[in-house]
Amino acid sequence: MMAKTLQLPIIDLASSDRRSAVHSIRQACLECGFFYIINHGVDEKLLQKVLQGSKLFFSLPIEEKMKLARKEHRGYTTLYAENLDPSSTSTGDSKESFYIGPLEDMTADGQLNQWPSEEVLPSWRFTMEDYYKQVLNAGERLISLIALALNLEESFFYDIGAFNPPNAFLRLLHYPGELGSSDEETFGASAHSDYGMITLLAADGVGGLQVCREKLEEPRIWEDVHYITGAFIINIGDMMERWTNCLFRSTLHRVMPTGQERYSVAFFLDPNPDCVVECLKSCCNESTPPRFSPIRSGEYLNERFKLTYGA
Repeated sequence: MMAKTLQLPIIDLASSDRRSAVHSIRQACLECGFFYIINHGVDEKLLQKVLQGSKLFFSLPIEEKMKLARKEHRGYTTLYAENLDPSSTSTGDSKESFYIGPLEDMTADGQLNQWPSEEVLPSWRFTMEDYYKQVLNAGERLISLIALALNLEESFFYDIGAFNPPNAFLRLLHYPGELGSSDEETFGASAHSDYGMITLLAADGVGGLQVCREKLEEPRIWEDVHYITGAFIINIGDMMERWTNCLFRSTLHRVMPTGQERYSVAFFLDPNPDCVVECLKSCCNESTPPRFSPIRSGEYLNERFKLTYGA
């Protein structure tokens, strides 16, 4: 049965009517947890360069990609390495990915991020770093509006140290068009909600993304989310749902195979690992007490990653 198309609000980040934008964001987060943003300040030509760079990377021989195998949650993950919904499939999700973490992250051994060599992919690192910075800027602007949508000060998330500095990850994703034979239903990404604060998603226009607005109801009803040229698809993550005492919704979504190759670029904007995530005062009272205990952002994310990838 064909899924219906979900009509999502479009928020203009350049609008002079901020009050209207804030109201629209609040309604979207209350009702669905998904919306579009336009005029976000990220250069469209740069996005196309990123998508092209992603295609070039994923077309490399597996031996070349495995030189950058995921360490410290940075680098390459193979097809079927991740299973977001073990209850629906045991084979893992039909996608490969590449993670890029905070650009300034350093250890005694140097940069945590891994990069293809200049000989293999010239200027690839520069393109990805440029895009990372531009999307981070758009995400931080959006977070200020989300704070206002929660009846908080615009600078609230900065004031509590969530972005001092933020813990943001860029993830390049490739979903193959051809699927191997299996007795189980195969998913590009099985049903899940994102772990962090907010996600800013760009894609190449190939469909497959679906949302289930009522995650506790059975059977689940899935609706298609269409791509809009020049827009980011935004969704609320589990950490924001915790912060808001489930007022803002972290919504189940998945990627279904369409028979076409699909490339997307997800930017996960998460708080500083030391930031304590606890119920906002504007989201609880005597009749609706906090549902979750306070937890440090880094601890919470590490637990979720262990469940996804294994220890």
